Amino acid sequence: MGCCQRRTLLKRAMGAALYAGLLPSAAVAAVVDPRKLPPQIGDELVYPSWEQENQVIAPADIVRNDPPILGYPRDPATGVARERSRLNQILLVRFDVAVLDDATRARSVEGIVAYSGVCTHTGCGVSAWNDAALHFVCPCHGSEFDPRRHAYIIGGPATRPLPALPIIVANQKLVINGTFTDKVGAD
Repeated sequence: MGCCQRRTLLKRAMGAALYAGLLPSAAVAAVVDPRKLPPQIGDELVYPSWEQENQVIAPADIVRNDPPILGYPRDPATGVARERSRLNQILLVRFDVAVLDDATRARSVEGIVAYSGVCTHTGCGVSAWNDAALHFVCPCHGSEFDPRRHAYIIGGPATRPLPALPIIVANQKLVINGTFTDKVGAD
C-alpha cells in the first residue's frame, strides 16, 4: 500500500472513529495540515510575494488611502503560512478612522480594515482599485465595493458585500481577531 493510500485510509478511519465518539476531536485536529485551514483567530498576516514571502505585515506598511495590500494568514506558533488559496486572500487598506462607518470601525485597527479578496459575484479575485473613489474593484464583471462602509456594493452584479475580517495589532503585527462576517466567495 502506497504512502498516499495509507494516509487516506488513516484519515477515513479517524473520521469514522470521531463520528462514532471513539476519538476526541483534538486527536483528529492534530492530523489536520495547518496549511489547509482557513484564517484562524490569532493568525498573523504575511506577504505572499516571493521577495517578502512569509514576512509579517506591520501596521506601518499600510499607507492611508493607498491601494490595498494582499496578505495571507500564518499560524504564529508554527510559522506555517496558510495555503495560498483564493479563500485565504485578505485585502488590507487604511483610512482615517473618522471616515469609517461604525460597524467597519469596530472591526478595524488604527484605520486598517481587512476584507476577503474574493468577489461575491462569481468568485473572481478582487485585484483592482479605484484610486479616485478609494474602492475595491473586481476586474471580471466590474463589481465595486466601498471598504469604508463594510465593503458596501457601489456597482456591478455582486449581490452582497465582501466579507470583513476583524483585526488587531499585537507586537507590531496585524493579527486576525475574529472570523469572516459572511461566507467567503460567490453565492
